[in-house]
Amino acid sequence: QVQLVESGGGLVQAGGSLRLSCAASGRTFSSYRMGWFRQAPGKEREFVAHVSWSGLTTYYADAVKGRFIIFRENAKNMLYLQMNSLKPEDTAVYYCAADLSRSASIPTSYTYWGQGTQVTVSS
Repeated sequence: QVQLVESGGGLVQAGGSLRLSCAASGRTFSSYRMGWFRQAPGKEREFVAHVSWSGLTTYYADAVKGRFIIFRENAKNMLYLQMNSLKPEDTAVYYCAADLSRSASIPTSYTYWGQGTQVTVSS
């Protein structure tokens, strides 16, 4: 089992940057493939980005491709989301998620979720 705690959210102006962090408990972090999701008010939760257990394979939603970078530091049990060129439509609660697998593909569902961190982008 793994516990996830996000941090790094806040208020930023459009065009600015933020880096979200996700701290994972446990000693088997490198066995998990990880993802970032977000949920805006009144909308469904949506996929943002995914990284394989090794960090070598990544996937992005079209809405964030070229602006966001997902990466991980297995030695520190940390997952990150570097968000650049932020837009007001990026405003949402951001969640990290984990799935126990060393497959490089995106899972159909993630098993573990954090509590979320709020990101607000002002215009």
